[in-house]
Amino acid sequence: MDIYQQVTDSIVSAIEKGVGDFKMPWHRGGGEIPLNIISGNNYQGINILTLWVEGQARGFGSSTWGTYRQWAEAGCQVRKGEKASTIMFYKQFTEEAKEGEDGEEKTRRIMRSYAVFNGDQVEGYSDPELLEVSEMERLEHVELAIKATGANIKSGGTKACYIPSTDTVLMPDERKFFGDDNKRTEAYYSVLWHEIGHWSGHKSRLDREMTNKFGDDKYAMEELIAELTSAYCCAQLSISPSPREDHAQYIASWLDVLKKDKKAIFYASARAQEAVNYLLH
Repeated sequence: MDIYQQVTDSIVSAIEKGVGDFKMPWHRGGGEIPLNIISGNNYQGINILTLWVEGQARGFGSSTWGTYRQWAEAGCQVRKGEKASTIMFYKQFTEEAKEGEDGEEKTRRIMRSYAVFNGDQVEGYSDPELLEVSEMERLEHVELAIKATGANIKSGGTKACYIPSTDTVLMPDERKFFGDDNKRTEAYYSVLWHEIGHWSGHKSRLDREMTNKFGDDKYAMEELIAELTSAYCCAQLSISPSPREDHAQYIASWLDVLKKDKKAIFYASARAQEAVNYLLH
């Protein structure tokens, strides 16, 4: 039995037994209330949502924000060319009654906008939580295999994704992956090979359809292909002793989109084998 069939059967068996819900194996941005670098206070109201959306859309991993001047005050420098995010504050003031009016003071509010930058956009700042996490163990033979693919990989932030327009793989900072040392290493490489799996489908390589809309059947199929590619690569490179539970959970979530079509995994398996042959041979 070849390794691809063995891994596929293992995942199918896990799905049939029930695998639960998939969860990202890293601490994601957006779960913490954004705070200001100088005051240390949390932002309020609509600014929380605004900064969450900005952080998620742009892949920021820090929950700390500040204006250009505030970052300078903190001894940090906003990098040249960084784009600011806009937040709104209402300033309240009291206006004395004008002559001829009832003599009561009036309270008014005016709205002001401020340009703020995330901690990931400045030099000289690191979130304290990241400094407390030990370095992830790197596997030399896996690093060499990744390098040999030629994929353009950028690390940092909270996102794991492949961007076809720039042909770039984005990965969360390795320090954000959780679990013990072995699980962190397995989870990191599993996610990275998933995104490299997408990378293999670029029109200049295996030429798969990469312009699908999130949630549709074609998008779901590409996700199956990428996740099986990850499972196969991890098996070939002996990253983990058996397919990770994450693989089955992730694949099960997309099979649900495909209306419980269990045969879809075998079509995706064939495409994933092509991807692994391209990436590792």
